[in-house]
Amino acid sequence: MSKIKFAIIGYGNIGKRHAHHILANPEAELTAICEVPEFIFDTSMPAGIKTYHDIELFLKDCDADVVNVCTPNYLHHAHTIKALQSGRHVVCEKPMAVSSSQCDEMINVAEKMQKTIYVVKQNRYNEPVQQVKKLLDTQTLGEIYFVNVNCFWNRNEYYYNESAWRGDKQMDGGCLFTQFSHFVDILYYLFGDIDHCKGIIKNFNHPYIEIEDTGSFFMQTMQGAIVNFNFSTCSYEKNMEGAFTILAENGTVKIGGQYLNTIEYQHIKNTILPDIKIEAKANDYGKYQGSMSNHDRVINNVIRHLQGTENVMTNDSEGKKVVEIIEKMYANINI
Repeated sequence: MSKIKFAIIGYGNIGKRHAHHILANPEAELTAICEVPEFIFDTSMPAGIKTYHDIELFLKDCDADVVNVCTPNYLHHAHTIKALQSGRHVVCEKPMAVSSSQCDEMINVAEKMQKTIYVVKQNRYNEPVQQVKKLLDTQTLGEIYFVNVNCFWNRNEYYYNESAWRGDKQMDGGCLFTQFSHFVDILYYLFGDIDHCKGIIKNFNHPYIEIEDTGSFFMQTMQGAIVNFNFSTCSYEKNMEGAFTILAENGTVKIGGQYLNTIEYQHIKNTILPDIKIEAKANDYGKYQGSMSNHDRVINNVIRHLQGTENVMTNDSEGKKVVEIIEKMYANINI
């Protein structure tokens, strides 16, 4: 069976992460990379891969079945549409876009071109998340009463100075789009859509950006569970926690660690989950850390789907739903 050919738009931190996992997959081939004109492709570039600074030439010339869009948030919409219109499937980094209307346009083009958009939500693959997903799918926990989400990370001045789009209201969108869309996605993945929400956001410690650094939301799922969603990029010096605590009719369970990588607590009727304490393999960018690095699983899912052996882990309608929930949260700020 021939290899699936990939090309990448955007060769920053996350683009390099995609390249690493494509190159490591024996069923994948990386054929080309496109970056902005100012970017210098140095000796760290993998050998034999074509490089471009012009996206139109890149899409016209490169040999690829799939284009991975790894550019800043505000460019996902335009770059995904261009790649789809060139006749390629697209792997789109989170967030899918910075508005649900942009997501609609992307979905419409994908349908017209009969291509697939794979939205990157790699935390769905975390084993503790999958264990709790099974509990919910089998209704082992019974009625869900309360869900507490804590996302306490650090993003320092270096992080924002590294790229001009970060912290810009129009280009970034806000912490819920850039840092914590993964947690909004897991909330949706496990418990479904949100009905009501009210919240507060504030910038405590990042006066050089236009967006919030802290927020707290009180919400309710469509099934009636109460949700408390707390987030901040003010954790002192390093990431502290990424956690979901679930109180339900037949049990209590907490997915914890810095990156949803452990089962911290469980007491469930007639059920014992595996003792999961995964070594947190975060995306390490030197002076700050990102979320769990499951991009190898994302690439493998794309390959398996194109081969006809797996369903898409996160499709475009789910990517849009996460954006819709974030829009609802920002639209319901009290103070």
